[in-house]
Amino acid sequence: MSAEAPLNPTAAPSRPKNIVIMIGDGMGPSYTSAYRYYKDNPDTEEIEQTVFDRLLVGMASTYPARVSGYVTDSAAAATALSTGVKSYNGAIGVDVNKRPIPTLLERAKKLGLSTGVAVTCQVNHATPAAFLSHDENRRNYDAIAASYINTDADLILGGGEKYFPTPLREQFAAKGYQVLTDFAALDSVTQPKVLGLFADVQLPWSMDEPDAHKLSKMTTKALELLSNNPQGFVLMVEGSQIDWAGHDNDVAAAMGELDEFAHSIEIVEQFIRSHPDTLVVVTADHNTGGMSVGANGKYEWHPEVLRQLKASPDAMAANALGEEQWRDTLATSLGFSIDDELYEKLSRARMQGKKALSEAIKHEIDARTNTGWTTGGHTGVDVQVFAAGPGSELFIGNQDNTDIANKIISLLPKPKKEAK
Repeated sequence: MSAEAPLNPTAAPSRPKNIVIMIGDGMGPSYTSAYRYYKDNPDTEEIEQTVFDRLLVGMASTYPARVSGYVTDSAAAATALSTGVKSYNGAIGVDVNKRPIPTLLERAKKLGLSTGVAVTCQVNHATPAAFLSHDENRRNYDAIAASYINTDADLILGGGEKYFPTPLREQFAAKGYQVLTDFAALDSVTQPKVLGLFADVQLPWSMDEPDAHKLSKMTTKALELLSNNPQGFVLMVEGSQIDWAGHDNDVAAAMGELDEFAHSIEIVEQFIRSHPDTLVVVTADHNTGGMSVGANGKYEWHPEVLRQLKASPDAMAANALGEEQWRDTLATSLGFSIDDELYEKLSRARMQGKKALSEAIKHEIDARTNTGWTTGGHTGVDVQVFAAGPGSELFIGNQDNTDIANKIISLLPKPKKEAK
């Protein structure tokens, strides 16, 4: 039991100056459970808490508008989290009649707050797009990228360089944006506005760049730059590729992405300690992959297999294709020996190319960890909600994803009345 006074959800919340909404794309409840065991110190009796355990306050339903049934995609879910309105799968900041709805960041900008997004996918992907733009179809990547010239967001950080041709970048520069493609250049930025495009499409898997901490660094820089505004800011941070790992049924990459997302949440936690007028709300847009922590009728799960991996299955497969004597190199990356039976299985997959070999590696990791998957798509289960800071008590208990948006919108400053 905490020594602190319990939160009283009936009390009127204090209004935050700054708001950070963080989305673990695809991060259903089994992901945060698996992450707890992945981070557990096996040399201690207790299973240590993670930041997700620390900040848990509630749950949220994720279903889209009735026309799309019960299982949402990222676009409809992000539209709900950004606007407070249910829409159809594929919708970007529009309602079921394809009419634009004001987004959280647009509302904040009109009130004089600074705004930004930091993501690990391309910046014109579904989730950031639903906070920055309006389009009837999430796949209209070029049109969505071009529309960002009118967003007036102070920071847009992530991947997606291929969708921003030179003429479009020149338009951003003409509007006063610093356009970056070198991640190291972000360190020296001291003022918004910034358009950072740090990969052709998505950023690399976190586990393939263990010292890069790109989402954490983008989060740190965003907090630094946006906090220059005395009116406050609203920032959306997405651990985008938790979802991509789920679609790939890749528990190794999923834990790597969760680790970086958790680190980014901890950075915001630390920011709140020195800026107690900041609210953070963390949730998932939906669950991906139907991952189970334990499978095959066995009552066990073995995260120690994951802790000894040296690269993602995709990277291991690519390396193995590039070497003649690949058996020992792959065994080193896996952290376990490859016996003759496994070697024959992997050899057959290798002959079919990178994708087949990566799939074979993932299947072996699943077998050794005893991880299960039900789908390569999304599921309709409720997701967790985590929060800290002024107003966090609003998010206690069960709610819908639109409620999360509407609660955050209610905490924005009230518009000043014009003098008569």
